[in-house]
Amino acid sequence: MRKQNKEPLFHITKRKELPLAKVWLVRLGAIVAALIVCAIVTTAMTGLDPFSVFGTMIDGAIGTERKTWILFKELAILLSVALALTPAFKMKFWNLGGEGQILIGAWATALCMIYMGDVIPSGLLILICFVAAVICGAIWAMIPAFFKAKWNTNETLFTLMMNYVAIQLVAYFVIIWEVPKGSGKVGIINQQTMAGWMPYVGTNSYLLVILCVAVLTAAMFVYLKYSKQGYEISVVGESKRTASYVGIKVDRVIIRTLLLSGAICGLTGWLIVSGIDHTITTTLAGGRGFLGIMVSWLAQFNVIAMIFASLLIVFLEQGAGEISTSFGLNQSFADILTGIILFFIIGCEFFINYKVHMRKRSGKEEA
Repeated sequence: MRKQNKEPLFHITKRKELPLAKVWLVRLGAIVAALIVCAIVTTAMTGLDPFSVFGTMIDGAIGTERKTWILFKELAILLSVALALTPAFKMKFWNLGGEGQILIGAWATALCMIYMGDVIPSGLLILICFVAAVICGAIWAMIPAFFKAKWNTNETLFTLMMNYVAIQLVAYFVIIWEVPKGSGKVGIINQQTMAGWMPYVGTNSYLLVILCVAVLTAAMFVYLKYSKQGYEISVVGESKRTASYVGIKVDRVIIRTLLLSGAICGLTGWLIVSGIDHTITTTLAGGRGFLGIMVSWLAQFNVIAMIFASLLIVFLEQGAGEISTSFGLNQSFADILTGIILFFIIGCEFFINYKVHMRKRSGKEEA
């Protein structure tokens, strides 16, 4: 007797492109659902009023003028990393080395500030630090790109391993530069002379950094959407064979794009050392190299959407920290709430792009 094959209970098909209004309605629904789940978890685990917890989260992010400036500063740095990684990801080159490329740019900046701070004027030193950071970041990203283009090596592992090399290189120089000796810390570089520090705009130390990233965002938008090189990145990302067929030199595009990606990561390292922290540590990148990946994917490589994705993640981080402080909870609980919200937001993208079908008893399908 012939055995009848049953259809699976569920199967997934690619959804036709939804109208933009419906897409954002799904995303808004995901955020509302996430907040409801967070409220239930908060009440169940702590017995606290969830509305007071959410209020504290908002207060932690934008409760004062200083907190608001810190929010925008963190937004700018995270957005800068996401912008750096996006051209490579759009080309389907999986650059996981943003963390190391930022560190190398920061290391180059600190190197110039320490050894040239007493030799040349501060304005010229800032320019030298910028050029050094951009070049070093570009070279650090170009190494795995070269091997990928010539010998088709695995760029995921290569760029990931380059992070650890960068961390150890910075750790070595931190010991050389430590102040005071034996502290294991570099301390504030050129604290007395402020040589190599980005100038303040008025009394605000973050505004110039934010403006630099705003210009970078506009430039990246134009580059990816309207330039010939941006078009070539899209074609290579769609199909390398098609790109070669239409005359695009794929190897050259890979190396050129990773030079750009690394250069912007190096610029981010320069912004952190010269414009914000004025010191160098092995943890200076703070995981932004990996958070930038989430921002880029969450925004579907759309530069404008990256601004809002970066704002959301930074807002959640700042607010989660305030929850821990105000209610005497450990950081893990705040991270749970952040994780729930991000899970719903990322998960809703699946339902935007795909449709789930369930088998009916009659053998028919229903969406």
